[in-house]
Amino acid sequence: MRSVLFSVCTSTLLVSSGAASFIFPAARNFIYIVPDGYGQSSQTMARDYVSLLRNGENPKAPVTYQLAADEMVIGTVRTQASDNLITDSAASGTAFACGVKTYNDAIGVDPKGQPVGSILEAAKMEGFKTGLVVTSTINHATPAVYAAHVANRNSYEKIAEHEIGYSHPLGPQVDLLLGGGRCYFKPKSDPTSCRSDDIDLLKYAKSKGFHIMQDRAAFDDLKKGHSKTADLPYIGLFNDDQLKYEIDRSRTPKSEPSLLEMVDTALTSLDRATKRTSKGYFIMIEASRIDHAGHANDAAAHLHEVLMYNEVMSYVRAWINAHPDTLMLSAADHECGGLTLNGFNPLPLKAVSMSIEHVTRLWAAYNGTDRRAYLADTLLPGYGLAGLPAADIDTLLANNRLGADLTALLSRKAGVNWSTGGHTASDVTLHGYGSGKRGQSLRADMAGNWDNTQLPGYIEGVLKVNMGKVTKRLRAKGTAWVGKREVGGPDHTHSH
Repeated sequence: MRSVLFSVCTSTLLVSSGAASFIFPAARNFIYIVPDGYGQSSQTMARDYVSLLRNGENPKAPVTYQLAADEMVIGTVRTQASDNLITDSAASGTAFACGVKTYNDAIGVDPKGQPVGSILEAAKMEGFKTGLVVTSTINHATPAVYAAHVANRNSYEKIAEHEIGYSHPLGPQVDLLLGGGRCYFKPKSDPTSCRSDDIDLLKYAKSKGFHIMQDRAAFDDLKKGHSKTADLPYIGLFNDDQLKYEIDRSRTPKSEPSLLEMVDTALTSLDRATKRTSKGYFIMIEASRIDHAGHANDAAAHLHEVLMYNEVMSYVRAWINAHPDTLMLSAADHECGGLTLNGFNPLPLKAVSMSIEHVTRLWAAYNGTDRRAYLADTLLPGYGLAGLPAADIDTLLANNRLGADLTALLSRKAGVNWSTGGHTASDVTLHGYGSGKRGQSLRADMAGNWDNTQLPGYIEGVLKVNMGKVTKRLRAKGTAWVGKREVGGPDHTHSH
């Protein structure tokens, strides 16, 4: 493993390793994007789907068009955890956020359970503005590692507390948070709460000056810049659970903001807040639900999440061109689903208008008298399987495992194959972008194959911040507050 030591000293930062010497480009802002669960086949499926729609839908005479992410490939990243060749999002996220190799389930702690400072916290310590924008719950593993420190990723209540600063030893670290997970911020007296205690984190956030948004209307007010609602800090949680899959959200766009809309709003807010300051901002953006669709082996939902990721990448590239003091890196925490494309033709996915998550939710909620007709006339067409033979419908009803059976049928129809419902050990693609000479330096520095722990060190060098200072301050508070690792508990290698 290549060892790189980062040392912040002057405005020009020279870093030496056994293989290279780096002169970091100076930048005020850094955007890090995580397409959770995204692999090379994910991008290929999305690219070929879009290309076929553009070139006449003839898979026997294909013409390929690159998508935005294709044009920003600079390398690859190794992903294994400290205790498993197959990582989960907690261990890989801690590597991306803190530069430390750790065990699956760990959130911002090393293998011994000691807290380690993140690149976001280091930026905050030096006066940068910070943000987290995701389509998962905001206290899911990937966003958690940037602003929380717990021994186990399932400590969702404690993670929410840390992220808003309620029980974080250093206080609030994030200036804007956008995503799902609203129920973890409400006291248990609220019937929609997920908490086991009476802590009201939204009330606490308000006391710390946060503007609170809990629905699309409030988000739209923020985008319009009504009164002081657009000023930092703010938190927007638009679903008690994960945000909707894009394939579902796009049918009812006024229900929740898209990832692209949240990114646009967040970057605009951060830029406005830092225009007259000496320091810029750091933001982590996660296209979270690529991973969830991989776990579900849901080819159509996976496709549309990857297309949204590419839209975000296109937007961020244009943003950086207009704000050239900004750099971007992007890499998945791991691949999910073991996706392969054999006998492949993604055009059948065009007929799909809902995720398997939505299909199974509708099926569970149906209380009519003709389940067979509802399945045949509503759910199967919605999932791109209209006209299924009567015998196959009989099998679906008899099996009583609609989700697994429908995803298998759709995947077979499109020539999409999944080797697992969990993660894989495959390397992931590293993307990067900067404007002009900054971009040239970024590509020259980061070309090649990297361990996931090395990426935040590069950001540390660009922004001239120090994660070690944060670690020292966190450990001065002891370690009892992070909780204890569950030894011999369930294997979360394949968890979200």
